[in-house]
Amino acid sequence: MNPSNGKTIAEVPCATKADVSAAVEAADRALPRWWERAPRDRAEVLRAAYELMVAEHDVIASIMRLEMGKTAADAHAEVRYAAEFFRWFSEETVRVGGSLRRAPSGNNTILTVHRPVGVSLLLTPWNFPAAMATRKIAPALAAGCTMVLKPAEDTPLTALYLADLLGRAGAPEGVVSVLPTDRPAEFVEWALGDGRVRKLSFTGSTPVGRRLVAKSADRIVNCSLELGGNAPFIVLDDADLEAAVDGAMFAKMRNGGQACTAANRFLVHTAVKHEFTERLTERMAALELGPATDDTTKLGPVINAKRQYDIADRVTEAIADGAVVHTGGAPVEGPGCYFPATVLGEVDRECRLATEETFGPVAPIIEVADENDAVRLANATEMGLAAYVYSGNLGRALSVGQRLECGMVGVNRGAISDPAAPFGGMKQSGLGREGGFEGINEYLETTYLAAHW
Repeated sequence: MNPSNGKTIAEVPCATKADVSAAVEAADRALPRWWERAPRDRAEVLRAAYELMVAEHDVIASIMRLEMGKTAADAHAEVRYAAEFFRWFSEETVRVGGSLRRAPSGNNTILTVHRPVGVSLLLTPWNFPAAMATRKIAPALAAGCTMVLKPAEDTPLTALYLADLLGRAGAPEGVVSVLPTDRPAEFVEWALGDGRVRKLSFTGSTPVGRRLVAKSADRIVNCSLELGGNAPFIVLDDADLEAAVDGAMFAKMRNGGQACTAANRFLVHTAVKHEFTERLTERMAALELGPATDDTTKLGPVINAKRQYDIADRVTEAIADGAVVHTGGAPVEGPGCYFPATVLGEVDRECRLATEETFGPVAPIIEVADENDAVRLANATEMGLAAYVYSGNLGRALSVGQRLECGMVGVNRGAISDPAAPFGGMKQSGLGREGGFEGINEYLETTYLAAHW
């Protein structure tokens, strides 16, 4: 469904249990051949996939604009970002190492080597349908794994296109299968119940992640989970406010606020709260709301009507608790799933906008007395994915950043995602890391050999 107008774009098959079994069978059959291929050969497939994504940039961006509602700027940025995972892991493919050292006893040599974990089940979300797929596919292919990917039911078309692209890049039959479904629970039950599946990588909500961990425990399946966030955006009294507002616009409004790393609550020092609020309100109010297919649109629709009205409920609750609307505040009626850029001041620390992740274009501003107050409030959550800190003193910003219980911190910048950096969280925001040097390790097992010669 196109969230810009509510119309059907296309119909795709819904995978059956037989389809899942066939895909796992194909992946298992292809695994030895793919793993045994020279690392350089696997790297060349990934590099070819990168080149194809760059060449077909406009097509992929157009698909995402239709099925997810991304603006032109966001869609093109995502294609560039997504392609980089293929390039980065093409370079890491040939660098999978091992170790050789003498045992402390002197009686033997300790030799370690790495092998692929095996057939992998990849579950991707709707908000970044290209990047969340390539961030999993690329390291899995680099490590020598084969896979079955289930895209989110809202955005299957991008993943299906990527499957075709990978085939044209040289990925052998059975190495990458994409199966859409609108019955995700049954799909996962079927896949994880198959003894040939040895790896689960999931990006999505924490409640679903908990259920997947429980299910994967039945067979002790290796898990990587990138789950929900509740990112604080801390603005200290000595912050450069122009830079802070620039960073806030990216951290909050990238992808229309529909990102796990999105700034979810703005913790602003008393001394600068008024000026920061005014500046942010001016920038947010200027965002032109409209169809994602219109090149002039600065803010497209949210993914679906359910999301639209969930955002509205949270805003209404916050207003009832005393929040002040500076701009936006209510869904747009009519065809399409629109919610305007919204800034709320005087937000209660205990309301849902402050305590739960809100996937949408809403910026709740909470006043803090000092940096200790900001850190306490920032850490008062079960989530720990991303955070942002703005201060005119770099040492102070770094000090505050290291006190935050999260996996990633933007220090005087609103952009943190990078294929070359480890992406992931702590606490209930997940397990493991994607991207960076660490990303390929999620798809490798270590074998230790005690050798004597």
